[in-house]
Amino acid sequence: MEMEQLAELGQQLRVDAVRAADAAGSGHPTSSMSAADLGAVLLAHHLRYDFDRPRHPGNDRLVLSKGHASPLLYALYRAAGVVDDAELLTFRQDGSLLEGHPTPRLPWVDVATGSLGQGLPVGAGMALAGKRLDRLPYRIWVLCGDSEMAEGSIWEAAEHAAYERLDNLTLIVDVNRLGQRGPTREGWDLDAYGRRFRAFGWHTVEIDGHDVTAIDAAYQEAAATRGRPTAVIARTHKGRGVAEVEDQEGFHGKPLPHAAQAIEELGGVRSARVEVAPPPDGSVAMGSPSSEEAATPRYQVGDKVATRDAFGAALAALGSERGDVVALDGEVGDSTRADAFAKAHPDRYFELYIAEQQLVATAVGMRARGYLPYATTFAAFLTRAHDFIRMAAVSGTGIQLCGSHAGVAIGQDGPSQMGLEDLAMMRAIHGSTVLYPCDANQTARLVPHMSRLPGIGYLRTSRGATPVLYGPDEDFPVGGSRVLRSSPDDRLTVVGAGVTVHEALRAADLLAADGIAVRVVDLYSIKPVDADTLRHAAEETGCLMTVEDHRPAGGIGDAVAAAFADGRPGPRLVRLAVSNMPGSATPEEQLHHSGIDAESIAASVKLLVEEVIVS
Repeated sequence: MEMEQLAELGQQLRVDAVRAADAAGSGHPTSSMSAADLGAVLLAHHLRYDFDRPRHPGNDRLVLSKGHASPLLYALYRAAGVVDDAELLTFRQDGSLLEGHPTPRLPWVDVATGSLGQGLPVGAGMALAGKRLDRLPYRIWVLCGDSEMAEGSIWEAAEHAAYERLDNLTLIVDVNRLGQRGPTREGWDLDAYGRRFRAFGWHTVEIDGHDVTAIDAAYQEAAATRGRPTAVIARTHKGRGVAEVEDQEGFHGKPLPHAAQAIEELGGVRSARVEVAPPPDGSVAMGSPSSEEAATPRYQVGDKVATRDAFGAALAALGSERGDVVALDGEVGDSTRADAFAKAHPDRYFELYIAEQQLVATAVGMRARGYLPYATTFAAFLTRAHDFIRMAAVSGTGIQLCGSHAGVAIGQDGPSQMGLEDLAMMRAIHGSTVLYPCDANQTARLVPHMSRLPGIGYLRTSRGATPVLYGPDEDFPVGGSRVLRSSPDDRLTVVGAGVTVHEALRAADLLAADGIAVRVVDLYSIKPVDADTLRHAAEETGCLMTVEDHRPAGGIGDAVAAAFADGRPGPRLVRLAVSNMPGSATPEEQLHHSGIDAESIAASVKLLVEEVIVS
């Protein structure tokens, strides 16, 4: 396209953004209008994309980090001929694929956006896949707003992208000066943004974001830059082209007050079509590394093995069986035992350092490129990345997470290192699976099961060594549980997972010496939960006691209670959990102080039995 045609395409995109928001009665047209010229030049001159084959391995990727500007994205799709005018005007309506913020319900959208500050971190993950896994020349284009430059996750991504020398990544910053409630921190000071990016090692280009010639040159410069990513920092006007709203406060997130007049001012409705250039010939993925046979780790019953050790060995074995498996670490691989994968498959192991948001974002980006990531860190530190996990679920992205060093059982390190809220956090994620193995063989079986999950999986592992309870040939399907002790004389059922399974078994032995029989259930699948086994135990013993190395809210106790939430009469439920604030102490002392060790379980059971006798 000639430059005049590019400018006209920008106007068309603005008009379509105004029309879509007007039809919906809501939306963000002014945020779309500021970036229209940036989008027009990208679509017509620089994006290499086969819209008929959105999963083509050579396609460039466009990530709209400022997801509220979705009218611009949908206007681009109309210009590309994949969304017609009628569909454009279904924006934000019930059943429409053109949602308020884009999601992968549309085949050309790789990840859901809208939680600001996530597009660049995910884009960096995609670019890293392109450099080190696919080894293809596609580019990742990320369009951000200036307001989200205040998000710390942006700078985690900026640092990591520069460290990895991701010259296939271009960030376009739409500096329109106005945020939701008023001016942004830096206003139109382009160099304030440029200084930060240059300090991290980026190449920067500062331009007038409404000068299509300058935009075109900036994109060419980005593509020609080697050895570092590029940030195109563009000065724009929010609501560009409509005098009533241009660079005016108070119009964020609202349809234009006089849409028909605005459309006329912008030159009227247009229907120009862009023939988007396809990826270059020969853009074929290098393919996954060849697989080899690798036996699932096997452990002898009675040996003492930490579940984190079994996780690392099982992940390395899975990596040998499946060339699409990648491992990501938050600089704790020697503790999570993910370093076993690093030794076996160094080309598919990625160190993200202590940047948990970037850790999860990279997993999301790599999953969007067709890989199966396992991301690992301490369970406590995954809480920092909760919003990225939440948005991964909105994307329908099947990433697998492992949180190690869970609960007070880690011992002397104290409460800052103890994952005590992670089960609640992960159970709340839409479509998630939450697993908490108690021994090495169980862990070794669950790791490959996770690779077949449709959504987000979470495996909770423990620091200390615990006895192996199960044989190496036993299987543990997702959604199952195991009854470890059972008799016709059971007075109640103790339900545990992870370390508390071992405490429950010791408590059962203590109670048996006093003539009190209890059932013990290993609830290794926290979500989905084995409701049938729990209901059967409730029918036969009348009372369930949950014991968990986790806070009382949202963990095993709530998972068990949910199994009886269908309106039918349920059993008596008693919960033992970590209600205190731990300090530093040995693992054994920690469990006792929190009231979840064998002696505490046995004492609580006795009180319940005595209560029943008295009543």
